[in-house]
Amino acid sequence: MRALVTGAASGIGAAIVRRFVEDGADVCALDLDGDSLDALRVALEDDGLAAGRVEPIVADLAAPDVMGGLPRDVDVLVNNAGIQHVSPVHEFPVEVFELIHRVVLVAPFQLARHVLPHRYAAGWGQVVHVSSVHGLRASPFTVAYVSPRHGLEGRSKVIALEGAAHGVTSTCINPAYVRTPLVERQIADHARAYGIAGSEVVETVMLAPAARKRLIEPSEVGAFASFLCTSIADSITGASLCMDGGWTAH
Repeated sequence: MRALVTGAASGIGAAIVRRFVEDGADVCALDLDGDSLDALRVALEDDGLAAGRVEPIVADLAAPDVMGGLPRDVDVLVNNAGIQHVSPVHEFPVEVFELIHRVVLVAPFQLARHVLPHRYAAGWGQVVHVSSVHGLRASPFTVAYVSPRHGLEGRSKVIALEGAAHGVTSTCINPAYVRTPLVERQIADHARAYGIAGSEVVETVMLAPAARKRLIEPSEVGAFASFLCTSIADSITGASLCMDGGWTAH
């Protein structure tokens, strides 16, 4: 199996790369941060895992011509890259809103369009979208995170319907807050937005809607993504699969 994973240098993306390599896959690991990609490759090699299986690709998914340099011949596409900005709608910078949509909504469309002809010709493949519980629910001050995630959910379903005749599945993973650098950077922003102390954010904002009061570990999402790329999951397509600690049970 050959996979293309975006946002691969840290957090959920790095965990997915690690799990795929453990499973014996070759991984094209794409990220804007080349130094962190190198650090990931070295860490995998130190653990005896990489052995040439990871191809680092430094690319900016917001760039208009980025697709020209990316591989098409992959069996699995994992759309994971994401950025966040916390602000009320009436104060939200338009340029930041547009940037987040380019990375989270437009680039995954372009990537799917880029690789699907190869998968259709082969007669099988998987598209995995690392969405969010915010693809199904909204929270204050996250308009540019919630909006493209909802779009990602709809597009995944369209790909599932169109791809079924070609043996291609398309699925969303919907985690609540995961213990990643992206989430850690949000704590101060949420504290300012809600007018509370940073030490209160995890418990009173991030974990409040969930029945299980803990952050999700990146390795859990990596294992779930790995499962979706097995034959056991062949009938799972067009679905939004929650890892939200019961958030959406309300």
